[in-house]
This record gives sequence, structure tokens and C-alpha cells, in this order.
Amino acid sequence: KEPAATIVEELKDVTSYEGEDAVFECRLSRETTQDAQWFLGDVPLQSNEMNEIRVQGMRHTLILRKVTLEDCGSISFKVGQHTSAA
Repeated sequence: KEPAATIVEELKDVTSYEGEDAVFECRLSRETTQDAQWFLGDVPLQSNEMNEIRVQGMRHTLILRKVTLEDCGSISFKVGQHTSAA
């Protein structure tokens, strides 16, 4: 069983204007096959035309495209027992 990954670089708060992209980044202690999940409030996010979710090694990135006022709120990233929010 692989050891759990931990979050070594927390999310940072991002301020964006309507119509801009908002980019959130989190870095883990190691590459993992554990499920990592992004949330807007309590809603789990999927990669689609509005959101881009990227994983490059230990770096996990969420891009919210052309944000609107409805996108305002807390973004969180969860992996295993660890959570980071902005």
C-alpha cells in the first residue's frame, strides 16, 4: 500500500475579474494514484469546457475559464485526508 500524499504547497487566494480565467495550484509531497478532487463550495468539479483540471507530476492545477459572479466562493482541493482551500 502506497503512503498517503500530503499537500506541501497550499492553494492561494485568487482574485479575478468577470470574463478572466482563475488559476489555482496545489503541490503534493509525491506523485500519487490516490483520488484527488477539486471543489467549488461543496460541488465536485470535473474537467470540461468551463474547468480544466491538470496533473503534472506532483502539481495539480485547476483553471476556471471565463469566470462569472456565480463562480465566486471557496475552492478546495482534497487528496486522502488532506484538504487545502482558497
